[in-house]
Amino acid sequence: MLVRSQREGRWPLLKQRPELVRRFARIFMIRTAREIGRAVARRIARRRLTRSEKKRSKALAHALDACAREALRARRNKLEASEAAFNLALYFLVAERDIQTVKVDALTHSDSWHRSLYARVILLTIHELDLDKAGGNKLRQALEDTSVPVALRQEIAAALRVVRSAQQKAQKQYAALRHSTIAHRDADAITQYRRITELDSLSIVQTAAEFYAGTHAFMDVMPRLLAHVGGMSGLISQLIAQNRRNTDSLLAQSQSDA
Repeated sequence: MLVRSQREGRWPLLKQRPELVRRFARIFMIRTAREIGRAVARRIARRRLTRSEKKRSKALAHALDACAREALRARRNKLEASEAAFNLALYFLVAERDIQTVKVDALTHSDSWHRSLYARVILLTIHELDLDKAGGNKLRQALEDTSVPVALRQEIAAALRVVRSAQQKAQKQYAALRHSTIAHRDADAITQYRRITELDSLSIVQTAAEFYAGTHAFMDVMPRLLAHVGGMSGLISQLIAQNRRNTDSLLAQSQSDA
């Protein structure tokens, strides 16, 4: 008797009205087909994106290595202005390389948690990017020391304003998500879990694309700044400026001792 009642209670759906059963089956089939379609689409997109991003990733890696070598060379040679300029470019390239590395997985990884994690890494990278911290006063001093033309200085200032504006837009859009799921972790684990599982990786990658579109002016002006700073006139100007500061410092120290 007990076995029979257990068997009868095993499939309660089949006891419902036929139209309800058909409706449930139709919804189940639609959802299953949708998930299969998304999985197939991600697999196809993964192959295409991997191929299309390979060239860009390679070029970005070469640019990163070259910029790092120049920054280290400037530091070894005590060229303060050159180091400041290359340090700013390197700072930006490192962030771009991080995003480039996880972008394809954020969009196409087969596991949803992986996609969410990679998308949150992108979000955190954009939020924490602080070009003023990497440049700031050192960059302003570098522009003075290397006698950068006024027109180029204005372009650099305008480009940095555009970067800040694009970054503020991304920060405003995802401030709560960044705070609760990747940067500080919400103590309310239920809320944290819900936001992680409901996260739209595609929208975050699109925001990253918009951010880098907004930084186009900055990426365009930096090679010209580096060419000027690393050129003969820039090197001579910064050596003269550094020697002048060192001389002034020694004179001030000797006057203080006297």
